[in-house]
Amino acid sequence: MHVFITGGTGLIGKALTTSLLEDGHHVTVLTRAPERHKHHMPPDVRLVPWNGRTSEGWAHLMEEIDTVVNLAGENIASGRWTAARKARIRESRLNAGRALVEAISAAHHKPHTLVQASAVGYYGPHGDEEVTEDTPPGSDFLAQLAVEWEASTAPLEQYGIRRVILRTGVVLSREGGALPRMLLPFRLGVGGRLGSGRQWFPWIHIADEVGAIRFLMEKESAQGPYNLTAPHPVTNAEFTRALGEVLHRPTLFAVPAFALRLLFGEMATVLLEGQRAVPKRLLEAGYSFRFTDIRRALEDLLA
Repeated sequence: MHVFITGGTGLIGKALTTSLLEDGHHVTVLTRAPERHKHHMPPDVRLVPWNGRTSEGWAHLMEEIDTVVNLAGENIASGRWTAARKARIRESRLNAGRALVEAISAAHHKPHTLVQASAVGYYGPHGDEEVTEDTPPGSDFLAQLAVEWEASTAPLEQYGIRRVILRTGVVLSREGGALPRMLLPFRLGVGGRLGSGRQWFPWIHIADEVGAIRFLMEKESAQGPYNLTAPHPVTNAEFTRALGEVLHRPTLFAVPAFALRLLFGEMATVLLEGQRAVPKRLLEAGYSFRFTDIRRALEDLLA
């Protein structure tokens, strides 16, 4: 199988690329900076440059692709959400979707499957309510961003292409994402809950993120949205306690909500609001999670 990945140099994309190559698949990664990433990617991957906006220079590659995985999008948690930054976050996602639609529409031999990234932020805040794929979208910035992100590749369904949507939670990995940023204060003994700690933390181990994506890529009956979160979400307070226990550090401190809002502005909603998202459709499809308990997941990652 030949897999084409946008956003393939990010945390999820890199882990997925490595997994596919280990199993003998061919992988092409679309990136705006191939020279910068070539020393950090597996040697057998093909890196293809793009301008971040159109399919110019790589559209012809669609003729040889079986599956497309669209993960491209600027990191939402790398700075305050100014109006300009929110526009860049949005456009980075929509441009990738538009470019793929442009390239695949023009191809004579089209990929049979497209896997489209999204996030559990699609649902917006829901308090303690359990969230499944049947829950309607929210109305805040992240929710509307996810709605547009998902819709960016929807026109490809008219060609009979099977489209799978990944509504991913917080991916836990040693290699990047949220977890490494959390470790320093905990190791210094000043880690603690954020705000009230009652907000839900829809986590997933990187092994299950990649495993679920591979499962959905290969399961021909899989179509539509799937929550990629562990079956047992925890609150921020429960996650904090588990991380402290695994690191053998106290978790007595707490960061007040007002301080997070002063520091991060609107982006503090990522830290102070969460979804009690469960992978209803993924479990019904037959995926078997490797990590369902937060403590076991952290022990695996931090041993």
